[in-house]
Amino acid sequence: QVQLVESGGGLVQPGGSLRLSCTASGFTFSSYAMRWYRQAPGKERELVAGIARGGGITNYADSVKGRFTISRDNAKNTVYLQMNSLKPEDTAVYYCNARMVVVGGEYEYWGQGTQVTVSS
Repeated sequence: QVQLVESGGGLVQPGGSLRLSCTASGFTFSSYAMRWYRQAPGKERELVAGIARGGGITNYADSVKGRFTISRDNAKNTVYLQMNSLKPEDTAVYYCNARMVVVGGEYEYWGQGTQVTVSS
């Protein structure tokens, strides 16, 4: 059974930090690129950060560059999102995504999401 379980969300004041974790099971984690998405109320889901299978390549949305860091530990089947200097506009539900492209298609899995609220 494939599972992606996010944790680490919560309420934090502007300027604060949070670290999200996403632990995978039921598939070969190291074969999948991993991404964090977020969705704020009334807005479309947007890509926040991504990391390649081996962890050597990362990419970020312009809105979080320099503040967020994505990393992964393939031995622990876990991907992280370190979020610093948080702003109210970072408030959203954050989702973990796993994706592997194969000949003829792709495999993709989503977590259930974790709420991040940035407010004073």
